[in-house]
Amino acid sequence: MTENKIRKNNLETEAKQTLLSTLEKRFKDHMYRHEDIMWDEVINRLENNDSALVILQAMEQTKGEPDVVGRDESSGELLFFDCSKESPKGRSKVCYDDAALKARKKFPPETSALKMAEKLGIELLDETQYRYLQQLEECDNKTSSWIKTPEKIRALGGALFCDRRYDTVFVYHNGADSYYSSRGFRGYLKV
Repeated sequence: MTENKIRKNNLETEAKQTLLSTLEKRFKDHMYRHEDIMWDEVINRLENNDSALVILQAMEQTKGEPDVVGRDESSGELLFFDCSKESPKGRSKVCYDDAALKARKKFPPETSALKMAEKLGIELLDETQYRYLQQLEECDNKTSSWIKTPEKIRALGGALFCDRRYDTVFVYHNGADSYYSSRGFRGYLKV
């Protein structure tokens, strides 16, 4: 994030208007992602929610292309998922978490998916959310994305990631300390 565009918990007026215009265009261009939600509701939730706008701006800057994909069933909040065609380019070459980062002896990456997600203010998609996104549209045909890994698997040193190949969504495992230029992560935000 550039300091001149983002100040603590709010965006400058110009950056805010640019972001809202980008989100509105994406929302209207992809109505199949949110058929029962109107833009008026989205803008009403965002206009005076500076913390959400800062997070959405960070998602946008890391090439996540956030968009509304539905509502949280329990709270009614709108769900923004990273909807980029491939895993967000600004979030690749990361291992799964800080424990994996610290354990990596040779050629450690700069950061981890969980640490970067926390810094951005988002949560990693879990397997169910990832599969839901893939039902809306195909993504990760050339890349892969870390997903939230169950503690049982993580405690044994592994982590999960997903992609789409052969018209099928696959869930794989890898050592949590692994990282690749074609693997990033997708996240979500509730507003």
